[in-house]
Amino acid sequence: MNAVIKEMITYPIKGLSGQSLEVVALEQSRGFPLDRAFAFARHDSGMDPASPRPMPKSKFLVLARDAALARLNTRFDTATKALFIQDGKEEHVFDCSTDQGMSDASQFLSTVVGLEADKTPNFINGGDLRFTDVCVTSPQYMHAISIINLASVRALSDATGRDVDPHRFRGNLLIDGWEPFSELKMLGRDIEINGVKLRVLKRIVRCPATQVNLQTAERDMDVPALIEEHFGHRDMGIYAEVLVGGDIKIGDEVSSN
Repeated sequence: MNAVIKEMITYPIKGLSGQSLEVVALEQSRGFPLDRAFAFARHDSGMDPASPRPMPKSKFLVLARDAALARLNTRFDTATKALFIQDGKEEHVFDCSTDQGMSDASQFLSTVVGLEADKTPNFINGGDLRFTDVCVTSPQYMHAISIINLASVRALSDATGRDVDPHRFRGNLLIDGWEPFSELKMLGRDIEINGVKLRVLKRIVRCPATQVNLQTAERDMDVPALIEEHFGHRDMGIYAEVLVGGDIKIGDEVSSN
């Protein structure tokens, strides 16, 4: 059951683009650095920007509801809080370290997803929080790492006769070398990478976010329904917690027991 890391991705702002990493320093009981540490909360979410708290993904701008977000190519500088947004040929930069910058970014995204003027979202800095899809379950799940088995994605492509982009699943670790869907049988087992130890917590049930084509921003494939049709469940990938920290990098061997 050995495999290798092919990609590592963090998503600083929930719902926006992922940012590739070559090396990641993992800490015990913590997820990917700054993964989903920021978000745009919906106007009626009840979120106080001065006192953020875990909330369901329905309270944020997310691909599951706002497919138009996929048309944006974004990069967030977590040190300066500068948000770079490429929308077609236009590039926009918002200084989210200032109230004006946060407001301007919120208004821009409102326009992209078609919100009315009185429904502008709020930019949220979660601090130690992580706005993962399972953040409301427990701190343990909030800081879980999402792992995608590329062989499982290929199996779905083969079964459907359609090319399924593994990035639709917005995983942190993309791993190759395992048998298709073997990761779903690893609950409670440990994974080791270069001395780092992870424990598998949960299978990931996929949501409508995976329906969105990341190039066209169109819902062109009902991925959860297709997984169920061909494999009898709606799961793709697993969540794991960090038991022993350390550095991991692209190309590292992944072993499980």
